[in-house]
Amino acid sequence: MDFKDYYKILGIAKTSTADDIKKAYRKLAVKYHPDKNPGNIPAEEKFKEINEANEVLSDTEKRKKYDELGEDWKHYQQTGGKQGFDGFKQANGQGGTPYQYSDGEKFNEDSFGDFFSNLFGTQFGGASRGKPPSFKGQDYTAQLLVSLEEAYNGTARQLELNQQKLQLKLKPGVKNGQVLRLKGKGSKGVNGGQDGDLYITIQVAEHPLYKRKDDDLYCMIDIDLYTAILGGQAIINAVHKKIKIDISKETDNGKLLRLKGMGMPRYDKVNEFGDLYAAVNIVLPKNLSPKEIALFNELSSLKNTSYAEAELPK
Repeated sequence: MDFKDYYKILGIAKTSTADDIKKAYRKLAVKYHPDKNPGNIPAEEKFKEINEANEVLSDTEKRKKYDELGEDWKHYQQTGGKQGFDGFKQANGQGGTPYQYSDGEKFNEDSFGDFFSNLFGTQFGGASRGKPPSFKGQDYTAQLLVSLEEAYNGTARQLELNQQKLQLKLKPGVKNGQVLRLKGKGSKGVNGGQDGDLYITIQVAEHPLYKRKDDDLYCMIDIDLYTAILGGQAIINAVHKKIKIDISKETDNGKLLRLKGMGMPRYDKVNEFGDLYAAVNIVLPKNLSPKEIALFNELSSLKNTSYAEAELPK
């Protein structure tokens, strides 16, 4: 896998602050988001790269390892940040000797029995000289980035591992950080041992419009001043469709409106959904005409008069 320069992807310098990273990410995420580029495959790939870069650089520990390891970053990630016990590294399982010492001295299956018998005695299935023990293959780890829309609807991906194509289906409602296990898709077992597994951690990309908490979604809805005062209707763009809602008169700015069952699907549940919460954002009118200004002055005068009358002593 080619090395990716995450700083170059976000268009920032290596000395950038966390705030610089956040600003650059948000700007690019809005530009390349699938909602703004329907059917644009290059934009979709760019969006995924941006999220991948942000996921690493916005995390202090991951950024530190990325800066230290450079091109070895992906290998570090795939092995879960571990190099195996006692300095041993497992190779890719493609020919040659499967293990090697950290100093480069190689040994093959014939030397397994002697080595592990001397090191561990017979605790590995009664291993003896000439009869090497069996070991489960190494587990692999990987990360898969999906959009919020893909997490909502479910999606399918084709992965390639050791020249083998794997079909992965994600159910609706998959969560950020959820780990999926593909049994037997890790490295091959040694001496007839069980094959390792592949563990895929799902990363749901941040969305420019929605924030997700468990199965609930949070967003903002713009309402003009007149609708907020007089009441009326407004449109909310939910993930899957547009929804028309009623706005009560004299609705306060910041009021949280709950749309039951309009959030994310509950993972592995049929017809169960979280809720959608929309915070009201009252948009004040701009570029008022002279007549509008006069009407607002009249309203202000009426309001001030009624306040004055209310404060008069009886």
